[in-house]
Amino acid sequence: MGSVHGGLLLLYAVIAIAVLIILITRFKLYPFIVLILVSLALGMAAGMPMDKIVKSFEAGNGGTLGHIAIVVGLGTMLGKMMAESGGAEQIATTLIRWFGEKNIHWAMLFVAIIVGLPVFFEVGFVLLIPIAFNVARRTGKSLLLIGLPMVAGLSVVHGLIPPHPAALLAVQAYGADIGKTVAYGLIVGVPTALVAGPIFALLIYRHVKLPDTNPLAAQFVESDDARVAGAGTAAARRDLPSFGITLFTILLPVLLMLVGSWADLAFAPKTLPNDLLRFVGNADVALLIAVLVSFWTFGALRGFTRAQIQKFCGDCLAPIAGITLIVGAGGGFGGVLRDSGISQQIVALATQAHLSPLLFGWFAAALIRLATGSATVAMTTACGIVAPVAAAGVMHVRPELLVLATGSGSLIFSHVNDGGFWLIKEYFGMTVGQTFKTWSLCETIISLLGLALTYALGAVL
Repeated sequence: MGSVHGGLLLLYAVIAIAVLIILITRFKLYPFIVLILVSLALGMAAGMPMDKIVKSFEAGNGGTLGHIAIVVGLGTMLGKMMAESGGAEQIATTLIRWFGEKNIHWAMLFVAIIVGLPVFFEVGFVLLIPIAFNVARRTGKSLLLIGLPMVAGLSVVHGLIPPHPAALLAVQAYGADIGKTVAYGLIVGVPTALVAGPIFALLIYRHVKLPDTNPLAAQFVESDDARVAGAGTAAARRDLPSFGITLFTILLPVLLMLVGSWADLAFAPKTLPNDLLRFVGNADVALLIAVLVSFWTFGALRGFTRAQIQKFCGDCLAPIAGITLIVGAGGGFGGVLRDSGISQQIVALATQAHLSPLLFGWFAAALIRLATGSATVAMTTACGIVAPVAAAGVMHVRPELLVLATGSGSLIFSHVNDGGFWLIKEYFGMTVGQTFKTWSLCETIISLLGLALTYALGAVL
């Protein structure tokens, strides 16, 4: 505990978050550096012993990364194997066949929900955007009608449904049951994604005129044509993995986690079978098993050599290094908040204010999301603020619902400080104004509707 007490601590916390926002948004400083600087400054201002400040930051950082780095690494490898084997393409073509071209926007939503489960939003987006370009070309529909449902599906999975890294982190922080969180996440997430994705896309796409030529789309579509042209060559030799195998491989970690959370129903606690099921259902182990299975289903069975599979695994990790560091630094900031006594002050304030726990979780995450631009950092940091309040027992609420409320808050209004905003702007060929009208609004619908449905679910349970 620091030597500064009461309201002053809270004031320092507010100033720290404001400085974070200004340095990241106004001065465009790299969030990883800013989070470290602000955390150290906050520790000093709060009167923490000098030798404890860095330790506190490191402990928070390590505690967050210890879990998330493994999940992110394995999830990205799983996504990469699916992309390289053509599994993502197989899911898309199968759903186009099932849904028909007229309902293709519904199909894209389901593709995104399935593919987005193990990987970060940006990774899922990069995996799926070639499919969206090709579907738009084949059906002659606006890229917005195809792409918005896709990004809505990815976003909902990102915030609400384990084994997505952000949602898993909240499950861990709040001590929620992973099986129930998946179930409740689907109950809240699917209707939310339907409204923010296909339904919103149908309303908005007529009002936003995309340019006729999209250089990024041309690049993916041409390479596709080239592949068709060279159908006899070695480049086109591989048949795609079947729809069933692809779906099984991608959903395997989810199934294992569900099995693990139901262990007590099948076997008495503290017995070997129960322990084994729980072990296999652990997020890290479940993802590891799925990745190993993917080396066979997406790798060996598709004719890839061991060296090629190794290369895929190495190549896919570089792009996620930055976001992993930032998430860890968000955890470090949470560690300083906790050890400086600020978390206890927030607990006291929340108790006096009688703020609904779900609203508190949503509000904390929403503020940090608007500030930092990252839904994952928003979720990490908000969990650090809200978890002590939940643990203090002043809020009687199911931890699973707290995960969903915090997740919903972390998705509000994506704007210019969010990497995803620029990713979508560039790939869709939109102006900044058009991106606000489409993507930013889509995210806000997800956030508000997610909170409303979480409340509704809480009333029923």
